[in-house]
Amino acid sequence: MPKRIDIVFKKLMQYVVMIIISLVMVFPFFWMVSSSLKSASELVSDSPVWFPSSPNFVSFLDIFDVIPFGSALMNSIIMTGSATLSILITSIMAGYVFAKHNFKGKNIIFLCVLITMMVPPAILIIPLYHMMAGMNLVNTYLGMILPFAANGFGIFLMKQFIEGVPDDLLEASKIDGASEWTILWRVVVPQLKPASSALIIFAYVFVWNNFIWPLVIVQSEDKNTVVLALNGLRSYTSSLDFENIVMAGTIIGILPSLILFVFLQRFFVEGISMTGIKG
Repeated sequence: MPKRIDIVFKKLMQYVVMIIISLVMVFPFFWMVSSSLKSASELVSDSPVWFPSSPNFVSFLDIFDVIPFGSALMNSIIMTGSATLSILITSIMAGYVFAKHNFKGKNIIFLCVLITMMVPPAILIIPLYHMMAGMNLVNTYLGMILPFAANGFGIFLMKQFIEGVPDDLLEASKIDGASEWTILWRVVVPQLKPASSALIIFAYVFVWNNFIWPLVIVQSEDKNTVVLALNGLRSYTSSLDFENIVMAGTIIGILPSLILFVFLQRFFVEGISMTGIKG
């Protein structure tokens, strides 16, 4: 009996610790939502107002008047969606080649791919800008997207998963007359849902939140991304009266990533917990 009580106590303590950690992590999001719905008097109140007495959604409309947030949102969706799709396609194709084909210099080339993961992005800003300028892509969507067209981590992730696809399955497809292209997209890709979901989320969040590259390559306000537009709210952060507008813009800015994670979370958790694909 004492042993069972000890087990129950340990379980209880585990739940208590997890609840406390969860509350600590959720609190900033709660405060962000709460502040976006408060009135000006509640924002400047001497004592913290945890819940607004009369929730007001006006700040979510004001954000579109204060800064060109609508166009920034569309720019971010175009840039991030295109870059994420490109990363997914190039990672699957390169990962398949590295996982299932042998060729001269394969290990050296793959090592070079891994090395790109260790290079700080800030080091690449100047050479990338010169490349985009040489191709007249400064202040264009293509110039914003092209540096994110491929990703070393994505190639590594896909290679690890594709290595788990049984070779017998590929050989059987070849015997049936399937081409390499058909084998890749009709046999291999359908088995990559966990890996693809994990990569989509990682790539989307990375590109969506990227600040330095859009800041460098964008030269006109009509090409601003959400992150750059939110940076334009700095003048409002000096006054608590406009904190609700800043919080509203931040909420809208994280919604796309949050929605994407909600839809792909099942595959995402499976993807990051697997080291390969079972045959």
